[in-house]
Amino acid sequence: MTTMRERMLAGELYRADDPALFDDMNRAAKLSHQLNTADPTDHALRRRLLTELLGRFGEDSEIRPPFRCDYGYQTFVGARTFANFGLISLDVATVTIGDDVQMGPNVQLLTAWHPVAAGPRRDKWEAASPIVIGDNVWLGGGVIVLPGVTIGDNTVVGAGAVVTKDLPPNVVAVGNPARVIREVEP
Repeated sequence: MTTMRERMLAGELYRADDPALFDDMNRAAKLSHQLNTADPTDHALRRRLLTELLGRFGEDSEIRPPFRCDYGYQTFVGARTFANFGLISLDVATVTIGDDVQMGPNVQLLTAWHPVAAGPRRDKWEAASPIVIGDNVWLGGGVIVLPGVTIGDNTVVGAGAVVTKDLPPNVVAVGNPARVIREVEP
């Protein structure tokens, strides 16, 4: 018999009210609270908290508080990445953020999804699909990335876009749903 945590990590339908998952969420909430209330000039403390919270937090990266996540250990941040105020990483599935990524304020990376059928949704079943953000990507302010999306290297996503499907490398995408409008100039 598999646990709800094992089901979640395998990308299967699961129920989040599992005691082990509740403990994981409490750990993330506590560390996020410490981060979000820390002295903003205490860069060493903020780095220590992010390193403890996240699955990986790359060298010379920065996430400006407030920051929110479900579990933390499912979010992997590359080197030299910058996330402005208000990043949300609903990391029920893995969120992989590459090197040299720039994110404007209030970016949302949302891996979780719920069944469309009323019965399973009412019974609190949910699942998630991973998000992958390539190297040197720029996500403008307020961008929302939905479950299962991969954004290719060097791609720029305009402010307020909702990314519902994969974006190739080296393009500019805007709108809701996000659509490619041109290639990135060399």
